[in-house]
Amino acid sequence: MAKSEYISQILARLPQQPGVYQFFDDSERLLYVGKAKNLKKRVASYFTNQNHNGKTRLLVSKITDIKWLVAPTEADALLLENSLIKEHRPLYNIQLKDDKTYPFIVVKKERFPRIFATRQLIKDGSEYFGPFPSVKTMHTVLELSKSLYPLMCNTCRSTSLKQLKSTVQIEEFRSCLESHLGQCTGPCVGKHDEDAHKKSIAAIRHLLRGNLGEVIRELEKNMQEAAVAFRFEEAEEFKLKLASVQKYQAKNTIVHPGIEDVEVYTIVQDSRCAYVNFLRILKGTITKGHTSEVKRKLGEEPKEILEAAIVQIRDKFGSDSPLIYTPFAIDLPLDGVSYHVPQRGDKLRLVKMSDRNARFFMRDRQKQLEQTHPAAATKRLLETAQEDLRLSELPVHIECFDNSNIQGTNPASACVVFKNGKPAKADYRKFNIKTVVGPDDFASMTEVVHRRYSRLLKENEPLPQLIVIDGGKGQLSHALEALEAIGLRGTIAIIGIAKRLEEIYYPGDQHPLYLDKRSSTLKLIQHLRNEAHRFSLEHHRTRRSKAALHSELDDIKGVGPKTRHELLSHFKTVKAIGDAQIEELNKAVNLKVARAVRAHFDAKKT
Repeated sequence: MAKSEYISQILARLPQQPGVYQFFDDSERLLYVGKAKNLKKRVASYFTNQNHNGKTRLLVSKITDIKWLVAPTEADALLLENSLIKEHRPLYNIQLKDDKTYPFIVVKKERFPRIFATRQLIKDGSEYFGPFPSVKTMHTVLELSKSLYPLMCNTCRSTSLKQLKSTVQIEEFRSCLESHLGQCTGPCVGKHDEDAHKKSIAAIRHLLRGNLGEVIRELEKNMQEAAVAFRFEEAEEFKLKLASVQKYQAKNTIVHPGIEDVEVYTIVQDSRCAYVNFLRILKGTITKGHTSEVKRKLGEEPKEILEAAIVQIRDKFGSDSPLIYTPFAIDLPLDGVSYHVPQRGDKLRLVKMSDRNARFFMRDRQKQLEQTHPAAATKRLLETAQEDLRLSELPVHIECFDNSNIQGTNPASACVVFKNGKPAKADYRKFNIKTVVGPDDFASMTEVVHRRYSRLLKENEPLPQLIVIDGGKGQLSHALEALEAIGLRGTIAIIGIAKRLEEIYYPGDQHPLYLDKRSSTLKLIQHLRNEAHRFSLEHHRTRRSKAALHSELDDIKGVGPKTRHELLSHFKTVKAIGDAQIEELNKAVNLKVARAVRAHFDAKKT
């Protein structure tokens, strides 16, 4: 395959998500690492924009492969870019290649903890929050925390708190400026409360971790208590603080500095392969990311595949982290290695990020397969559907039914046919409801299913492997009755799909099946359902339009459009035509037609 064609295929598969992209040359050397708000648009710009400088043109000429990692936000992508550049030192990267570090907010381990900005991480038991993608963002967070929860200012801290305990000594000092402004708890005038300080520090920790729910609940509680006690000025202060927190939308970064030497593994799978993502975290930053494709064997569980993949990946990259995060518990005896299944916080965010990258890699492989081997991609889709829906046969031929009517008028139904996962429009069928009176969706479903498969049996046509009914338990049970009446119950698999929560119903099963919203099987069923709805509605609208334009004169034999126009031009209304005698009618049309018109209206009166 030519280089340009290969690159074009990669560009077509890139996700429109924030993340980091990596360019490689023909010797698999990393040339460049960059971040993007939209990976697809950013990477494509290298190959579509003709106004690049000489350095960029040289870079593009050497690119033979592209890899990427998705990130939750653009800020997270910037931090991930920084860590990858420092780890790999790509040839064409200049920015961020120095040892500059991003700012953190530290809560010092002291009796009265200080909170301030820093770029140095010291192992003294203090807590560090960040890194922040910009100093501005960091200062915004810091100022918000201090405004919500005032602490001891530096002026007061320079004076020993122990010395300020006596009233005599307190009187020697005047209140500091920060205390007057509400930015200090006022130990200089004996107002400082150690318990209150601890509560403020705990609340600030919640704020820095992004646990805004705890902060909001506490502020709401304090506001209500102050209002009930008629302390309205105090209640207003809490209200303003609550508004500030609710407006605050800064997010924590993808890695906490306390996570020093960790590996993260997650697994996703389709009918053909499993995909294992690996992330390496050192000193609070992601230094490596890789997704491996593992061919599945019959009966292998995700746990077994993941355990085998961990051993191989650690050997491949020479990784020796003592702690591994996984999405579920595993039993893999590795010397000096412990396992953890994160439940919340930054650790869980890392697992989710790894899972997201594994899913993007899986979809990329699927798209690549569709481009190079369409038949194999179709087989994979059908095999996945067979596995997800617990079918005994590969659903090569699927049919879906839907009804349309407005309060029982002009009822119509439709059957759409999919073969090999794609619409077979030549096989679509429309139905006019014949035996049902009024708005009875259940009876209509019984009629059309019976008519459809009675005819297929009569004409000896092939039957589908799967029937999909647009509706819940009611429509499904009536469709099943129709199949039973013609002896096909148990011969053809049949399911119903309800619109509200996309539940999949099976005959005789009270509990529905919920497929993953990202599942290719669910997307296939939704495509069937939507196509059946569109086709049925189109047929219903056509019938309704014809009924709206229908004239009673159209029911008279020998009266065509021209004759109808002549009659209406002469008599103006259908009622006038019905009241006219043959002699009057003969003035507008010939005698034969006049007699036919008169006979029609006379028959209606009897």
